[in-house]
Amino acid sequence: MRSSKSRSRGNKNRNNRPSGGNIINRVFDSNGPDGKVRGTPQQIIEKYNQLHRDAQLSGDRVNAENFAQHAEHYLRLLAEAQREVDAKREEQEQANRERQAERDRERAERLKAQEAAANADPGAGEQPGGDANLVDTPEAKQGDDQPAPKPRRARQPRKPRAPKPDKAEGDAPQDPAPAPPDGDAAPEAAE
Repeated sequence: MRSSKSRSRGNKNRNNRPSGGNIINRVFDSNGPDGKVRGTPQQIIEKYNQLHRDAQLSGDRVNAENFAQHAEHYLRLLAEAQREVDAKREEQEQANRERQAERDRERAERLKAQEAAANADPGAGEQPGGDANLVDTPEAKQGDDQPAPKPRRARQPRKPRAPKPDKAEGDAPQDPAPAPPDGDAAPEAAE
């Protein structure tokens, strides 16, 4: 004799249907009149519609109607799943809007509280020698007795390079002589 546990396990998931998000991308095996059709609901709908058109063109009204009914079944299944997905999405968007509205209310309350605190005691939040929103920097702590740092001097532009001599096809490469610095005389040859 079987135990009650084994009987209850077999009946456990008999009536449960998958959720809407899973059906849209789930792969089904459809046993139609022309054999198995495998794919997502959208692929199965397209296949049965094609079989419906083929049966109509060949003059087989019975098979054409059968294929149309199979396509309609998967179309209803897909439409129901899409409605569930849209309802979940709308519910999520509503929850997001409510959370954002709550954040906006909290932010407005904080700003009002800050403004009220600033208006009640205007000197309480300020730091010595500066604005309440500024941070003390090492330069500010040194005081006004030290001179301000000197601004950097602008660089002078570079001098253009001396043009390279054109090489003739048969000439051997030569090292060009360095250009003399401005204001200096050319070096004299040693004797």
